[in-house]
Amino acid sequence: MNKEEINKLSGIILDSAIEVHKILGPGLLESVYEICLCKELDLRKIRYRRQVTLPIEYKGEKLDADYRIDILVEDEIIIELKSVEILHPVFEAQLLTYLKLADKKLGLIINFNVPRLVDGFKRMINGYF
Repeated sequence: MNKEEINKLSGIILDSAIEVHKILGPGLLESVYEICLCKELDLRKIRYRRQVTLPIEYKGEKLDADYRIDILVEDEIIIELKSVEILHPVFEAQLLTYLKLADKKLGLIINFNVPRLVDGFKRMINGYF
């Protein structure tokens, strides 16, 4: 997927999240937003996988631990969902780590616990994009 296609896809994801937020509003559990966002992606015929395992490797050895990507869209964009009062910098570090480990270029943090969803949306790039 080229840069333009990825950017268009990220716009569709944002529109989908805004639709979910308009219907549900803030204050629910992250898992509820995840299910509803996936339903919205289904309606828009966007491929995704939920709770994708991201194994941890240290010095060439796979460890008995892994991370989980909330949603991986079209095998290109990592979505990290939150429902928190404040987006702390550690969430950005978490997403950047996922991007590096999964070798993906674009990640989105979407915090649904805000009055306006555009205020809870953070786009992160891994390296040059």
